[in-house]
Amino acid sequence: MLSPASVLASIPSPGISSFAVGPLTIHFYALCILAGIVVATLMTNHRLTKRGAEPWVVVDIALLAVPLAIIAARIFHVLTHPGFYFGDGKDLWAIFRIWEGGIAIYGALIGGAVGAWLGCRWTGIRFWSFADALAPGILLAQALGRFGNWFNQELFGLPTDLPWGLEIDYPNPAWPAGLPEGTLFHPTFLYEVIWNTLGVLVLLWAGKRFRLQWGRLFALYLVWYSAGRIVWESIRIDPSEVFLGLRTNVWAAILGVVVGLVIFAVQSRRHPGFEPSPYVAGREWSADGAVQSQDTDDFVDVSAPPASEALEDTATSSVTPK
Repeated sequence: MLSPASVLASIPSPGISSFAVGPLTIHFYALCILAGIVVATLMTNHRLTKRGAEPWVVVDIALLAVPLAIIAARIFHVLTHPGFYFGDGKDLWAIFRIWEGGIAIYGALIGGAVGAWLGCRWTGIRFWSFADALAPGILLAQALGRFGNWFNQELFGLPTDLPWGLEIDYPNPAWPAGLPEGTLFHPTFLYEVIWNTLGVLVLLWAGKRFRLQWGRLFALYLVWYSAGRIVWESIRIDPSEVFLGLRTNVWAAILGVVVGLVIFAVQSRRHPGFEPSPYVAGREWSADGAVQSQDTDDFVDVSAPPASEALEDTATSSVTPK
């Protein structure tokens, strides 16, 4: 049994996970996810607008990216946790009860990437410009989303006697068989919140210090986030499919690190310079009656004409009669 001192220093879990508003039931899990979406949208809009993009063009992209991300995240979770939904005595309708928890970030990244690519094609925004602008915001959104696991008392880690052990109500459907009441667990939700929040600061610093463009900042996000997930997934005890001794989400996190490194290397080789604009050629936007400017602290300034054009203008004016 744990000492009274350890219990007093432990992290309590919320006593409720939802509340009623008239006939509706509002789940804190859903509110955490929605808060993350809002924060990511605001941060991405700010970062794209600084580069000269049309204000709130991110909303047009999000209209495709967010629904596809949520759908793909749920599909990924169901496919990697088939024992939750398929078999004797299982309720197939639980597949659609997303408010009970169960979305996979790597599925969200796949679905969201497809939706973002389509949205960028629609709006004329460069896909990698959008991805780089999104990177810090999506990491902060993931930090906020993890509080949903805290409210649901799910996805906790191995038993621990550390002072910051997480209290879980007993009995609980996720309670490991054989462990006595009062056992504390690693608060993996909190570990990920801290790691992701620190990552936001790292991405903002690295993006400005090294002027990471052409998808390189997004690649750094993939490496940072996935490296942390390798650790958190290794100590979580929720049921999951295991291949070659590792949980499926650990394999997904390892793949995330590899993909991030590949993107960084390939884009550094293909695009050694800076992006001329957040828009693809021929799709540029500028406000009526305003001069478009670039944030030269983070990105290259292309507001001035190329040197060759400036020389031509000078030569023309020198021979024009006055």
